[in-house]
Amino acid sequence: MYEVGEYIVHPGQGVCRVDEVVEVPQQTYMLMPIGGRQSVRISFPVASEARLRPVVSHDEAQALIDGYDEMDMVEYRGRSASLEEEFFRTEIKNGSCRDTMAVVKTFRARIEEVKSRNKKPPLAYERILKQARERSLLELSVALDMSVEDVVALFEANGNASCASQN
Repeated sequence: MYEVGEYIVHPGQGVCRVDEVVEVPQQTYMLMPIGGRQSVRISFPVASEARLRPVVSHDEAQALIDGYDEMDMVEYRGRSASLEEEFFRTEIKNGSCRDTMAVVKTFRARIEEVKSRNKKPPLAYERILKQARERSLLELSVALDMSVEDVVALFEANGNASCASQN
């Protein structure tokens, strides 16, 4: 069971802080999403806590940043754009921080490849990249106890500016 004050990753909301655990009528976590535009406290049944996961540790976060260059991209191509987008959205929601970072790397490469042919990347690519980027940077910032901007600076210091930059 997670403790009050701990940070966890909720599949739909991303990184959340456990604000309290309510006992009645059933054990429920009261979670406060971190980094959202309009943070609203959400309730989540303790009985379903298997769907939650802890934020990566400080050392794991640093290793993910340091190992970004060696990280594999996700080799998935759907039969249609909508199936492909659904696959990657599920990967972001249910995957680890490493999985989300792999999605960032994949879509950075896909967007660059499309731009190299003087074409405009599909909007779905931009949406997936933005969602994966925000989720992974926020989790890394909580794990490293620093701002998202400082995490971006860490990527840039490691020569991985493409991972952290907006576009």
